[in-house]
Amino acid sequence: MEYLIKNATIINQHKRIESDVLIKDGLIQKVGNNVSSSTAEIIDAAGKWLVPGVIDDQVHFREPGLTHKANIYTEAKAAVAGGTTSFMEMPNTNPQATTQELLKEKYQIGSKTSLANYSFFMGTTNHNYDEIIKTDPRTVCGIKIFMGSSTGDMLVDDDHILSRIFANAPTIIALHCEDEQTIKENTQKAIDEYGEEIPFSEHPIIRNHKACLLSSSKAVELANKYGTRIHILHISTADEIALFHAGDNYKTKNITSEVCVHHLSFNSTQYDEMGSKIKCNPAIKNPDDQEALWQALRDGKFDVIATDHAPHTWDEKQNKYLKAPSGLPLVQHSLQLMLEHAKNGKITVEEVIHRMCHKPAELFEIDRRGYVKEGYWADLVLVNPNAQMTVAKDNVLYKCGWSPLEGTTFHHTIEKTFVSGHLAYDNGSFDESKKGERLLFNRS
Repeated sequence: MEYLIKNATIINQHKRIESDVLIKDGLIQKVGNNVSSSTAEIIDAAGKWLVPGVIDDQVHFREPGLTHKANIYTEAKAAVAGGTTSFMEMPNTNPQATTQELLKEKYQIGSKTSLANYSFFMGTTNHNYDEIIKTDPRTVCGIKIFMGSSTGDMLVDDDHILSRIFANAPTIIALHCEDEQTIKENTQKAIDEYGEEIPFSEHPIIRNHKACLLSSSKAVELANKYGTRIHILHISTADEIALFHAGDNYKTKNITSEVCVHHLSFNSTQYDEMGSKIKCNPAIKNPDDQEALWQALRDGKFDVIATDHAPHTWDEKQNKYLKAPSGLPLVQHSLQLMLEHAKNGKITVEEVIHRMCHKPAELFEIDRRGYVKEGYWADLVLVNPNAQMTVAKDNVLYKCGWSPLEGTTFHHTIEKTFVSGHLAYDNGSFDESKKGERLLFNRS
């Protein structure tokens, strides 16, 4: 299908321009004024923003094996409705994606069911080095290491194995950094004090600043020792910010970082009200940390903004602290949430697009995505900056059926989402006749 988007306000590369965009054969064929076509479907975008599709570098879509919580089909659909056109999904499923064959099976599911473009991380354990080293940097987004609590046996805490992986990784390593021993000690202290009635407000005390900084510092030390390209996920403390440096030259910058929308949007004063709804790992910390994260983002210390979308059923979340799982479903509303923060003066709209669209594409070296550019894949989102919507159970698309943002009113709506040139979402309706594409990476 061919589309001609007319009169759009394109927000791209820190600029706003009034222009037309011609989409043909899945690609952006032309960006300019007075573009014409005798065969394209015309879309009048006057008064609307046209932005690149969001690229979320950290989601958990729970398939295979945990599909009572979510699956690739439902969560990719929710992502597209929210303007996320590409995702990179984590390996802690059941079975865990810790062999090349199991990773291949996830890609097969994605090719058949994902409305968004997709990629899947290769998982690590203390015992699968030979599988890790086979990872193809051209077709797989990266390698994921849990240097802190995870499901199954995905905690990598053998220093010899860590060193071996850092020394020889064939592609970028994404890291969850929390010190396991610190967490175990703090958990036992909480049990000794509260028994089974640990309040959720203890979560940032159990998974504290020390746990984060110890692990993140170790990852940085290893990366500097071996010259490893690493990306540290979901930074949550002011203490860790000094580990990172501003700058966008990803050919020479071997250590990059991510901040997540929930660490920017919530803080520890809200545990008494929200409880398990904001229980996640690493924990949402105190207001001073929240403000420090914002300042670091504005200073360019964080390279990307992501979600760590991690759904659990509502029933699972109703458990007491020790049994309530960690994770929040967020991918459907991440762009609207960040645009709302921009409306409230926390960040500019241009910087939101820079950190959610451009920089993930650059950092992961994704082939021809993340920008409104001629010759690039047409991953595009049409935003109405003058329309309101309120998050409610009846408009949440996650399989788990709930959102920590219920009751929040946004002042921007997502009207249309193009995925690789296909109009996948249009004002509440989906066209599922074409699935997303597998992401490719410009790496040798």
